[in-house]
Amino acid sequence: MLLFVIGALRAIVEMLGLCLVAQGMLYILAGRGRAANPIYQLFSIITAPPRRLVAWLLPQRASATTIGIVCFALLLLFWLGLAVMRKFI
Repeated sequence: MLLFVIGALRAIVEMLGLCLVAQGMLYILAGRGRAANPIYQLFSIITAPPRRLVAWLLPQRASATTIGIVCFALLLLFWLGLAVMRKFI
């Protein structure tokens, strides 16, 4: 049961990380028109909860780009931690 929970959490974290990467790529490719892009809006909705949590943890003056990068780094560390847990449990 514990392996299933770890695997499920890892899949969710992986999906969030990939959505952040895709959102970052659209940020670069779409430029100013990204706000009107429906795919960018979908990625924005999916990644809003972890970005809000990271924004709450960071200082008030942190930019949206910084929040996205820190959010991705924390998700990556969490994903790797779950992989290590899965290996040794």
